[in-house]
Amino acid sequence: MTTPRQAGSVPTGTRRLTTAQALVAFLARQYTERDGRRHRLIGATWGIFGHGNVAGVGQALLESAEDMPYLQGRNEQAMVHAAVGYARQSRRLAAHAVTTSIGPGATNLVTGAALATINHLPVLLLPGDTFATRPADPVLQQLEVPYAGDVSVNDCLRPVSRWFDRITRPEALVPAALQAMRVLADPAQTGAVTLALPQDVQAEAYDWPEDFFAERTWQIPRARPDVHATAQAAAALRAARRPLLVAGGGVHHSEAEDALRAFADATGVPVASTQAGKGSLPYDHPCDIGGVGHTGTATADDLARSADLVIGVGTRWSDFTTASSTLFQGEQVRFVNINVTAFDAHKMSGLSLVADARAALQELTAAVEGYQVDAAYAAEYGEAKAAWERRVTAAFTAPDPEVPPTQPQVLGALDSLVTPDDILVNAAGSLPGDLHKLWRARSVDQYHVEYGYSCMGYEIPAAIGVSMAAPGRPVWALVGDGTYLMNPTEIVTAVQEGVPIKMVILQNHGYASIGGLSESVGSERFGTAYRHRTAEGTFTGAPLPVDLAANAQSLGMRVLRARSVRDLREALVEARVADGPTCVYVETETADTVSGAPGAQAWWDVPVAETATRPSAVKAREEYDRQAATRRRHL
Repeated sequence: MTTPRQAGSVPTGTRRLTTAQALVAFLARQYTERDGRRHRLIGATWGIFGHGNVAGVGQALLESAEDMPYLQGRNEQAMVHAAVGYARQSRRLAAHAVTTSIGPGATNLVTGAALATINHLPVLLLPGDTFATRPADPVLQQLEVPYAGDVSVNDCLRPVSRWFDRITRPEALVPAALQAMRVLADPAQTGAVTLALPQDVQAEAYDWPEDFFAERTWQIPRARPDVHATAQAAAALRAARRPLLVAGGGVHHSEAEDALRAFADATGVPVASTQAGKGSLPYDHPCDIGGVGHTGTATADDLARSADLVIGVGTRWSDFTTASSTLFQGEQVRFVNINVTAFDAHKMSGLSLVADARAALQELTAAVEGYQVDAAYAAEYGEAKAAWERRVTAAFTAPDPEVPPTQPQVLGALDSLVTPDDILVNAAGSLPGDLHKLWRARSVDQYHVEYGYSCMGYEIPAAIGVSMAAPGRPVWALVGDGTYLMNPTEIVTAVQEGVPIKMVILQNHGYASIGGLSESVGSERFGTAYRHRTAEGTFTGAPLPVDLAANAQSLGMRVLRARSVRDLREALVEARVADGPTCVYVETETADTVSGAPGAQAWWDVPVAETATRPSAVKAREEYDRQAATRRRHL
C-alpha cells in the first residue's frame, strides 16, 4: 500500500487519484484515427455495481460524469452485447467499457467476452476482483482454489480475452492500460480486453504522472499487401475460368465496400457473402449473388461447387457459414485469402495476402486491369440470380392478408417498408438462416447479424448499442420467442434512456431452428417445443400460455399486436416512426402448415448417432455418412 499523504503534498507533475479515478480519466482521453478521421475510443461505460466496484469504479464514474458517460445495465452479459453492437456499428473505431462486481457479475461477462473475441470486435471489460492485500480471506464471493492463491473467478475470462491483466498495484495500471488500448485499436488483435481490478486497489490513491492523462491517438494503419503475393493473386485470377469472391465481415470492418464494388464492376467476378459480410454489395448489384454456405442461396452455393478460384476477403472460413469443408468441390479449386489477421489468411491452404481489405482490393484491382470474366459465365450467374430473386419474392408474398404470416412473410412485410437507413439486428434461431437467404440488403450496414457466436439474447441489447452509434436511424431487433426469453431485461434500459429501438417478436412456440436440425439428424424435435408435457412424458401438448407481448409491455415498452399479415404491415409502419421503444408482436405460421423459406442449399456437418434404435436416427445416419464422404481438406 502507498503511504498516506497530507493534503497538498502531491509531487510536481503528478496527480493524486485512486486507481479507479485514474483509469476513468485515462480512458476519457483515448482516440483512434483512420484515414484522417478521429474517433473517441471509449465512448461510454456500462456498469452494474456491487461490493467489488461500487466504491472504486462506481465512485470514479460519479466524479467523472462529464468526461465519461455512464450507462446503467440490467444484466452483465447484455451490457457486453450492447457494447459489441456499438463497436460493430462504429466499424471497430470506437468501443464501450463494461464494469461489474466480483463474483456472479464477473462470470456473467464470459459469454459476451467470447462473442466479442470470436467476432473480432473491441470491448473493454473492467470486472472487480478479490482483495490484492488479502486483509480477510476468503471475502464475499471469493473462489478458493486449494492449489493457487492468486486465482479468482475472473480467470475464466482469460481464454475469451485478447488481452488480460490483473492490476494488483496502482502503478501497474500504466503499462496495462496502454497495452489494453493497443489491443482494442489493433484490427488484427482486437476482441475482448480484460483488466481485472481488485477492489482494494481500485480505491487506493497514487501519485500519477500527468503524462498518463495526455490525449493519445491510436493510429489504425491500412496494411498493404506484399507486392509479390499481389502479383501471384493477379496471375491466379487471370488464369481462372470460374472465379468467385466470398466477402466476410472484414470488408465492413475495413470500410472496403467501395473498393469491392470497383473490383466487381471492373472484373465481373461474382460476390457471395458470409453472414458478417452480407451487404458488402447491395442486393441489386449485378455481381451480388447472396449468402454462401448452409444458409446461402442456390446461386452462390452452385457457383461455389464449380469455382476454380475462390477469393476470400475478411472471412474466417467458418464451416457453417461457408460450408468450407464440403462446398468447394472443383477439382482444381484454389484459394486466395485477403485478411488483416495472418491466422485467418493462411486457412484453406490458400495464397495469403495479409493486409487491410480495402488496400488489398484496390491493389488487386489495379493488378488485373483489363481482365473480365467470360461473358457466358456472367450470363450464367445473372440468370441464376434472377431466378433466386423470384423465389425470394414468392417467399415474401402473402396471398391472404387476413391470416397469420409465415416467418418469411414477416421479413417480406419489413422488406417492403425499410429504406437504406434501417438497420436489422439478429443473432440466433431460425431467423439468421432466413435472413441470409432472403434479405435484400440496401446499404452497407443494414444487415447486422451476429453469427460468429450466434448468441441467443444478443438482439435487444445490441440494438441499443447500434442505436447509440447510429442515432436517428430506425434499428430493428428481430427476436424469436426462444431468444426473447433468454434476455429481455435491457428493454428497461431502452425505456430509461429513451432509445427508440423497434423490436419484432416472432412467436412460434419453441426453438424453431434447433427443432428443424433435430428432425434432420433423427432426434425428432426432442426438447425443442415450448409445450405442455403430455401423459406420455413428451413435450407435445398444448402451447404454453405465455404472453410475451404482455411481458414486454410490463417492462415499459409500447406493444402493437399483429394477428394477421394486414395487422403486421400496419404495426410495422407505426413502429418505424415511433419516438420511443416499440414492440411488434406476431404469432407466425410454421413451415409445417404453409410454405416457408427455401431449404438449405449446402450441407452442415452435425454428427449423427452412429448406433440407434429409432428409425429416424438410423435413416439420418445413412444420410450423414453419404454427405461426410464429400469432406475435403484443401491442401
